[in-house]
Amino acid sequence: MLRYENKIHAIQKIKQELDTYKPLSKKVLNELKEYYRIGLTYTSNALEGNSLTETETKIVLEEGITIGGKLIKDHLEALGHSDAYTLLYKIATHDLIREKDIRDLHKFFYFRIDPKRAGKYRTQQIFITGTESIPTAPRLIKQQMRLFANNIQTLKQLHDPIAYAALLHFELVSIHPFIDGNGRCARLLMNLALVNTGYPITIIPPIVRSDYINTLKVAQTTKNIVPFINFISTMVFEAQQDQLRLLQSLAV
Repeated sequence: MLRYENKIHAIQKIKQELDTYKPLSKKVLNELKEYYRIGLTYTSNALEGNSLTETETKIVLEEGITIGGKLIKDHLEALGHSDAYTLLYKIATHDLIREKDIRDLHKFFYFRIDPKRAGKYRTQQIFITGTESIPTAPRLIKQQMRLFANNIQTLKQLHDPIAYAALLHFELVSIHPFIDGNGRCARLLMNLALVNTGYPITIIPPIVRSDYINTLKVAQTTKNIVPFINFISTMVFEAQQDQLRLLQSLAV
């Protein structure tokens, strides 16, 4: 596992430069949203084994064409993630993130795959391959999610925006409240927190999947979340650089 440095100070410097482009026109905002829709949908699904490439994801979402030889579930995950992404921006207009918002993100992502379980907490114990961490017992999920949701505003006040977003991701994936789609829901929640605090959509490329999983595993087994926050800060830093490149090209 690579050692990731904390990029929060560098992030603040780039944010100052990005802020000089604001306010963005409605046209530019829409172009950025659609650009990130493809990137986030592809990468978040790919991290979980979805076989659609980025180009294939774009074809499915923009043209409504199925890809020959690919699983129906892979197509449904792309469409569902795109719906949840749209919802993310609607929720981001509100300052407070509620428990209902988290459930709705999962519902929008999962309803095509299993409408009866979409947005519903799981009722059976599950185990995650490759980690010693055991997700919350089903009988405790409602209580844990309520406590987590009630603590979100406190986390926002106590931490810088990047650590805040990383902590929301960590807490949700540790509870693992849904039967499936927990990782994708956690990444949507993380991005909701980032967008809500003025930062760009941040992707986790499949190429760094092992580092992503390992820093999460360290946080869950040792309670040391610093490596995970550092990892997420690096991803945000890369996302900012990408957004800066896009804004510079649009300004030409």
